[in-house]
Amino acid sequence: MIVILKEHPNQKQLENLKAWLTSMGLAIHESDGVNHQILGLVGDTSKVDIDLIQALDIVDDVKRIQEPYKNANRKFHPLDTVVAAGDAKVGGGHFSVIAGPCSVESEAQIIGVAKSVKAAGATMLRGGAFKPRTSPYAFQGLRAEGIRLLLEAKQETGLPIVTEIMDLSQLELFDEVDVIQVGARNMQNFEMLKELGHLRKPILLKRGLANTLQELLMSAEYIMSGGNEQIILCERGIRTFETYTRNTMDISAIPALKTLTHLPVIADPSHATGRSAMVRPMALAATAAGADGLIIEVHNDPQHALCDGPQSQTEAEFADTMKQILRVRALLTEDDGGKNG
Repeated sequence: MIVILKEHPNQKQLENLKAWLTSMGLAIHESDGVNHQILGLVGDTSKVDIDLIQALDIVDDVKRIQEPYKNANRKFHPLDTVVAAGDAKVGGGHFSVIAGPCSVESEAQIIGVAKSVKAAGATMLRGGAFKPRTSPYAFQGLRAEGIRLLLEAKQETGLPIVTEIMDLSQLELFDEVDVIQVGARNMQNFEMLKELGHLRKPILLKRGLANTLQELLMSAEYIMSGGNEQIILCERGIRTFETYTRNTMDISAIPALKTLTHLPVIADPSHATGRSAMVRPMALAATAAGADGLIIEVHNDPQHALCDGPQSQTEAEFADTMKQILRVRALLTEDDGGKNG
């Protein structure tokens, strides 16, 4: 349920209203819309008398929200959420590109790629320390050593780091990680999501390979219900009957999510396609569709990569892709009068 207040409400009446609502066991989330202040009510609102609230002088309207996700709902929070990691910002007109190798392989590799992607315009560095692999015999990542090397690359370049957590037992190792990634396989690991809700650092939440947009938003709701509202949603392709690409990139998910939620939405064309030649066109398409950013795999030697080489761009390819992304962004900014520059 949301309570839409009139402009400049009487503060004493407002405090009385909030006290009454909290006495019924409801949590209140306050947000400012373009013209109105909004109170979002979370909890059992079935016993709330809408007519009684609507009769108050300070109340303009009261609406029940049918969707099961409340905190993530744009009706609760009309303005875009901006998530910050270091100097990088995502959402609310801020566009950010996260780039780096699928897996951290060595000190020279991760620092070299970090310097390269930063020079090309990336604002955050990605790199897998713990790797979820289909085969138990495939490279599983350098684990704690991988995080240590990512932190070295951060010290060298100043780029905030993004890396994936596989299990809650690893959480202590992520103390200095700027953005914790929850991969597609863990999107509905609800115990993990609840624990991440107690943190106060950004979470990059990837859509599961067979999950609906509502299921993705419900997973975000698990995190937000714990108090952590710094969430970046990621469209990374879904599984369909098509086998030419690794997954099918759902470009329509981007504008759909932007309508449904205030959380920033980025796209991962690398995992979506599994083919390096398709990364650039899908990155441009996602940008044009309104994504708040991209996450792209970049490797200094894709042919000899220990993980996902076929979908990784070379450093030169990434630099060229960034130039084209910036052109698309410039056109979008020009079309909206500079509001989202």
